[in-house]
Amino acid sequence: MEKCFDCFAEHGLHGTGIRVLASECGFNHTKLYTYFKDLDDLIIQSTEYCMTKVEAEFMAKAPVNVPDLWRFIDEIPYWTAEKHGKKYRLMYQVYTHPKYRQYGRKFFSGVDQRYTEYAKLLEGKLGIPYEKLTPLIFILIRACVHFALFEDEFYLKSQIDVLKESLELFVMKYNPKARVGARTE
Repeated sequence: MEKCFDCFAEHGLHGTGIRVLASECGFNHTKLYTYFKDLDDLIIQSTEYCMTKVEAEFMAKAPVNVPDLWRFIDEIPYWTAEKHGKKYRLMYQVYTHPKYRQYGRKFFSGVDQRYTEYAKLLEGKLGIPYEKLTPLIFILIRACVHFALFEDEFYLKSQIDVLKESLELFVMKYNPKARVGARTE
């Protein structure tokens, strides 16, 4: 699935047929039909699988405490763009296509749940309630994805500045002892 998804990301949905995908995987195209009903099934499954892996990589870079939070916020948009920009462009191409929108809705309803669980994990590390962190994660992800798609520094900077200011206020309110290591800009 990863090789196929990478091939789609490199060459586009419409420029990549089953024979090209099979060749990238190193076997005959009929073997792909052993695993996938058709090309649409391959597109849907590979997109979901690979984007879930991208989320897991993102979350593995999570901050371990309040001082580490600022490093994370400064680094993650650029890491996301460099490492996963093509994948995000393909994901949006797939999930906004009328043929696949229902799968996009399903995937993103799962994102809501996964980011809430991620916020719950961060709550213990940052001392900020997960109910406050969850929408901030959505803002950060949106800023990262938008930057990966369009390399728009203005949009990124404005989102990140508001995010940092919000987090600083939440740290002061919910975890004042961590203030010592908080942002000093």
